[in-house]
Amino acid sequence: MSKKTILTGITTTGTPHIGNYLGAIKPAIDASETAEFDSYFFLADYHALVKCHDPERVAKSSREIAATWLALGLDTDKATFYRQSDIPEITELSWILTCMCSKGLMNRSHAYKASVDANQASGKSELDDGINMGLFSYPILMAADILMFNADIVPVGKDQIQHIEMTRDIAGRFNSTYTKLFNMPTAQVAEDTQLIPGLDGRKMSKSYDNTLPLFCSSDQLNKLIKQIDTDSKAPGEAKDPDNSTVFQLYDCFANEVEALQMRDKYLNGIGWGDAKKELFEFLDEKLSAPRAEYNRLMNDLPFVESVLLKGAEKARAKAMPLMEEIRIAAGLRPLPFVPATQAKKAKKEKSAEDIARAEQGRRRGILMQLKGALEAVANSDDPKLAATQLLAEKAAKLATLKAKAKDKAENELSILKEELAKFS
Repeated sequence: MSKKTILTGITTTGTPHIGNYLGAIKPAIDASETAEFDSYFFLADYHALVKCHDPERVAKSSREIAATWLALGLDTDKATFYRQSDIPEITELSWILTCMCSKGLMNRSHAYKASVDANQASGKSELDDGINMGLFSYPILMAADILMFNADIVPVGKDQIQHIEMTRDIAGRFNSTYTKLFNMPTAQVAEDTQLIPGLDGRKMSKSYDNTLPLFCSSDQLNKLIKQIDTDSKAPGEAKDPDNSTVFQLYDCFANEVEALQMRDKYLNGIGWGDAKKELFEFLDEKLSAPRAEYNRLMNDLPFVESVLLKGAEKARAKAMPLMEEIRIAAGLRPLPFVPATQAKKAKKEKSAEDIARAEQGRRRGILMQLKGALEAVANSDDPKLAATQLLAEKAAKLATLKAKAKDKAENELSILKEELAKFS
């Protein structure tokens, strides 16, 4: 059974937080450990430029994300881990796909429509105000990320399903216009994925500024946990663990026994201060080992860079041959290149030439055998009479021959008629 290719990109615009780890990084690393998948993970630094024009932030995020994945145990011998900008074939493919994609398809992109709606709501007469071409066409770059490695499965949130459908549309158009080179990727959406709450109870997101950085210091972690919103119930009052951000964060890292024990404490009225203290101690212990490895890697960035470059080399070994096929299919070819269909036709034409040459050789062979008879006709006193008699003798002889001998005699007679025609 062949492996399925799974691909995940991480945009380099922020510091990895606990929501990223639980929602994307941990599931991806777990999948890469199975023999079922051929995993590709990349730093989506070109995607970062769509909205972030702060070069230091993009560079800092790239360092942090690369070190995070490695600190959390990603085995780069089992998975291909690379930086998007190290694979020039991706941006080359993006342009070719751009030329296959209708503007109407991009007009329907959720991100673009949301920006247009925001401009309209704010009363702007220019609905495209502030919208750059990166935002408008980034689904095409995403398609190139996916199709460059012919990914079968792309884990995404529900808001990204549309982009996988767009990728399928663009791939289908290329395949039907040129030749079938691309698979049809499938979006993988974990419907049962637990919502990871942030400090304010909403989904943990850097957009809400409510995150718990994955590898912040113990002191910062403690300080942030103390800021988590809670209700006003006093110590001794039973608390609902299922509606508590503090408990839900604990539950994300706990095993079944640990979660049940903590649930009992909530039902028995644990105070919020004690609950936050327990959460801090629990998370601090869980994260201490990978945090130490993360800090070590952040202090050895040349090593992290070498890992990314090794991954890029591995990724390009897959990308370059496919990109060559894509160029050829689109007509971007070396001048002497002959397409396979034309080469096949040329081969047929060459075979016809071979047949003609073979026929000429056969004719020369027969003429060699008839040389004496032809010379006798040419040297006779009456060549016309001699030619007529020779042809009559050969024709009479045909009636007595069978099968293969008759075919040979017919060939001889045919050539004799051609050669003796000058005497008629």
